[in-house]
Amino acid sequence: MQSSPPSRRKPARTAERALATLGTLTLVSAAALAGLTPGVSSASSHREAPLIAGDPKADNTDVYAFTSPDDPDTVTMVANWIPFEEPNGGPNFYPFANDARYNIKIDSDGDGNADTTYTWKFSDHIRDDANQFLYNTGVVKNLDDPTLNFRQTYDLTETDAHGATKTLLKDAPAAPSNVGKASMPDYASLRKQATVALPDGGQTYAGQASDPFFLDLRVFDLLYGGDLKESGHNTLAGYNVNTIAIKVPKKDLALHGDATRNPVIGVWSTTDRQGAAVTAPSSKGGEGKNGNSSSDDKGSGAAVEDGMPKPDKGGEGGWHQVSRLGNPLVNEVVVPLKYKDAFNTLNPSQDHTVQPVVDKVLDPIVPKLVQSIYGIPAPATPRKDLAEIFLTGVCKTCGPIKADLNSQLLNTDVDKNKFTPAEELRLNMSVPVTANPNRLGVLGGDLGGFPNGRRLNDDVVDIELQALEGAAQTGKIVPALAAGDAVDTPYRQPGATFPYVALPNTAAVNQADSLQPDGGIGAGFGGTAFQDLPIMPVAAAAGGTLLACAGGLALRRRRTDRA
Repeated sequence: MQSSPPSRRKPARTAERALATLGTLTLVSAAALAGLTPGVSSASSHREAPLIAGDPKADNTDVYAFTSPDDPDTVTMVANWIPFEEPNGGPNFYPFANDARYNIKIDSDGDGNADTTYTWKFSDHIRDDANQFLYNTGVVKNLDDPTLNFRQTYDLTETDAHGATKTLLKDAPAAPSNVGKASMPDYASLRKQATVALPDGGQTYAGQASDPFFLDLRVFDLLYGGDLKESGHNTLAGYNVNTIAIKVPKKDLALHGDATRNPVIGVWSTTDRQGAAVTAPSSKGGEGKNGNSSSDDKGSGAAVEDGMPKPDKGGEGGWHQVSRLGNPLVNEVVVPLKYKDAFNTLNPSQDHTVQPVVDKVLDPIVPKLVQSIYGIPAPATPRKDLAEIFLTGVCKTCGPIKADLNSQLLNTDVDKNKFTPAEELRLNMSVPVTANPNRLGVLGGDLGGFPNGRRLNDDVVDIELQALEGAAQTGKIVPALAAGDAVDTPYRQPGATFPYVALPNTAAVNQADSLQPDGGIGAGFGGTAFQDLPIMPVAAAAGGTLLACAGGLALRRRRTDRA
């Protein structure tokens, strides 16, 4: 990791003065989605945007990116869709949409546009739709069993920065929803069959998994009703999601194919829908790298006249971006309600032009709520530290956090004049895998965790709460909020091998708390229970001062039952 990248324009200043009028007009215009039907809603991150309930198949709930713990020359990216899948939700269960495109995008040069896009497009296959209503008609031991009445396959393509596309897989099998132990007694075997090798190295998986995200959602009940002692219930315990995971060599993601010189990438995922005309934003920063107007590269942009958007014709075939997710919880707790749906239509290159959202990064809402309910003083504004974490990545010349961690400006071959503040999940691929991961990631002295990428065990709720309360500026945990939401681990622990996500649950969610646990903390990502870990100083590799925390922190835990 470089210690001192060359000087450049300050991105925070760029964000503050960026197109104050056009940016506002852009997002307000995009917000004119109220006339859309739920089938083309824009939403992501567990139903946080107003229209999400109408289109769960397009709802991108979480994105993860990390160096593969058992294969450190590769990076694994995981994106999840369809929140709150009740395991017994038959008879149709939870297929991927066959009229959508699911994308994972990578920005290696820091201009906010995708240099590499992986796209999964699903197809349905029904053996007997005239005489059967069942998902399966008997025990399913293999993906090609005649007892599996409904199955899905997908095509996987890779698109480069210039729009050139190649097909990596054709008619690859997706794993079905886990109907239950009677129907699918060995779901692990079905997952193994659905884990497919890629032609140039790596693997991919599409299918169901236990939701790895963990938090107490009663946070929205006036921050646990004004009593942090009432937190500690994992609201997502027992639910499943649909997962798309891909593991690829680091060189396939790095700028110019050189992960040594250019180790930092930005990652986000999107969902595209086909058909309906979506009105959405336009900005100078929104054109794709190849100069076209396809939603493949820049989101679903539209011209603005007199404050009103023109209908967007979309990209080739009428595809329109309806969901977008990079860093966790940004749209959920940073973006104001008025702009949530519109935010999901934007390409990251447009983010810095949208002043209403930039304003809420520089002057966030959450610390004011915490102050009003719990009396903990909100940090002084403007919050340049948050602009650095969410929009530029962390580097010594990016903002007030004087460390080099995960901005694309650290890449040797980046054109720094084209660098654009953009909301992406950034990963420095040169940071080695942590033998004993800390759930607090960088905040806990573990440079391999969030916000340097995101692992399946990273406690992003507690990390972001501390960051919003100023821990990134002071280098110290806010003691009154040290326990966070008191939910410290996923409902099921991730596995040690690809695709890492835990197997899907089968018990009804409304019975989950009455069942006995089926095991303790698993071996994934180092295999240690994160109990009473001290807050360690951040290593010198990250500049020696990044989020350094004094003293120790006893981590509260509420063990939930497994089903």
